[in-house]
Amino acid sequence: METIALINAYYDAFNRADWEGMLALLTDDVAHDLNQGPRETGRDAFRTFLARMDASYSEQLRDIAVMASADDTRAAAEYVVHGTYKASDAGLPEARGQQYVLPGGAFFEVRDGRIARVTNYYNLEDWIAQVSR
Repeated sequence: METIALINAYYDAFNRADWEGMLALLTDDVAHDLNQGPRETGRDAFRTFLARMDASYSEQLRDIAVMASADDTRAAAEYVVHGTYKASDAGLPEARGQQYVLPGGAFFEVRDGRIARVTNYYNLEDWIAQVSR
């Protein structure tokens, strides 16, 4: 399925910290639903999000499983995040280089061979507990 290859390419770029490679896979009007946060719209907003994430976190996604609808317009992925909290993010605990391992997932909409929506989910309380130790 083309959508599975697209989502795998998105996560491959993420694991290489190839932010421009990730952005190239998105529609101009991509909708990005942040975990327990607002929806941001557009590739520029996604670029800003990636820069903020890169400043505070170093992450690798492992055990990635991607599923897609028969018509290739929707997909879902689950994975395990292995990360380091390297710089404090506003409103969250202070960063001291804490390591964390956290299951996560995402839902996608695909349009014209690009990702049109990314909705991310993970257990924020679990992450806070891990970095607060």
